[in-house]
Amino acid sequence: MENAGQRAALIVEHLLPSGRVVATVGAGNNGGDALVCLRALAAWGRDVLAVAVGGRNRSDPVLHGWDIPCRRFDPGRPGAAEELAGVLAGAGVVVDGLLGTGIRGAPRAPHAAAIGLVNEAGRPVVALDAPSGVDGNTGEVRGEAVRADVTVCFGWPKLGTLLYPGRDLCGRVVAVEIGFPPPETEGWARLATPGWAREAFPRRPSVTHKYDVGALAVVAGSAMPGAAILSTRAAFRCGVGLVRVCATGPAAAVLGEVPEALFVDTADEEALRDAVLRSDALAIGPGMGTGARAGRQLQLALQARESRPAVIDADALTLLAGRPGGGPGQRLGANTVVTPHPGEMAGLTARTVAAIQRDRVATARDFAAAHGVVTLLKGTPTLVADPEGGLLVSTQEGGSDLAVAGMGDVLTGAIGSFLAQGVEPVAAAGLALHVTGRAAARDGLGAALVPSDVVEAIPEALSEEGCGDTDLPFPFVTFDQRRHG
Repeated sequence: MENAGQRAALIVEHLLPSGRVVATVGAGNNGGDALVCLRALAAWGRDVLAVAVGGRNRSDPVLHGWDIPCRRFDPGRPGAAEELAGVLAGAGVVVDGLLGTGIRGAPRAPHAAAIGLVNEAGRPVVALDAPSGVDGNTGEVRGEAVRADVTVCFGWPKLGTLLYPGRDLCGRVVAVEIGFPPPETEGWARLATPGWAREAFPRRPSVTHKYDVGALAVVAGSAMPGAAILSTRAAFRCGVGLVRVCATGPAAAVLGEVPEALFVDTADEEALRDAVLRSDALAIGPGMGTGARAGRQLQLALQARESRPAVIDADALTLLAGRPGGGPGQRLGANTVVTPHPGEMAGLTARTVAAIQRDRVATARDFAAAHGVVTLLKGTPTLVADPEGGLLVSTQEGGSDLAVAGMGDVLTGAIGSFLAQGVEPVAAAGLALHVTGRAAARDGLGAALVPSDVVEAIPEALSEEGCGDTDLPFPFVTFDQRRHG
């Protein structure tokens, strides 16, 4: 609690350095964190005030003798609401220490009344660990909840601060170290941050060949050749050395749009098998269609892949969902990434879209475990679950700007590219999410964004963090004129 309150005080002082700090203080540990925060700020010269909500003792031992001004809020007392509203209106910043992460239902009085007044005050709010009223595990909001500008998470971000609708109420999320021991890895989630991406990106040796950096087979179709084009272009942009586009004859138009690709006519089944066997990874589904020919194409590709990693998306998921009993109908292997959106996941499971959206974490983890595949469940945020229960949460989301036909094809090509370069499936999915998300953000086009824009911005997204650098056999220093003038 000492460490938590001190770190929170540092964040407040750094981000919001002026004005009185008013903390709403609950009876539990979250309230104790808030009191330590006020005590530290008072020691540094800030004007502070505690507002006790519930049964908090005015002479709390965490104050260590500091005389912190304190008022008690009782919504049943005449004039109490108006009094608290006036106090909050005069604050430079409000610290939310009411409920923290332990809430499991709707806040009750007097907390609900205090939360409403905090939101109405319109002052900057710093929440401790999670905004009061937000479930720290699921992000659910069952009643009144604080709208924070900054949420200071102790030790690590709580999953509920990353999942909607709670994420909308957290503002900027800042994690601070407070001395917790290392977490148990089982059942925990990781964040696909820029730092994580830098470590996960494949590095090319200084002397290499196109076959050394991966060959990808894009198993597509002729119904929507644009899907194959987007996947292929994204794969090349993410660094793969060679792409074979496996589709029927009418889709040969892909060569005019992506002359770097090799075209394989899947009317020749032996040619399809050979293309799969000569590739390091597969991307199955873009524009494939759902007819009998597409089903045969999917069957041949899965049979020929042997132990090669694969990403399965779009029409291929629809074909898999149509098998007896639903789901893949076979264990595709932990080196397989499936990328359903909630509607496709509903076809693969017995769950409705509404049920999937209510608990996306459990849906992704359950499907990954049941079918032995890495499961990328699209949404905000997108989740990547592995069969052993691990979870990777994307931090690069374009929200509604990515709601355009073809964005999934770009993601599929990027995942396939990283798989072909030897990246493990969970990391390949996370890297693809990171790169395409950063590319979308760099364009800055908002609702005008189209998939081709994302593909063209991938090189900048790769270079901004030094991702994809070549491993040089000698020390090498670069001078970045954009940064150093």
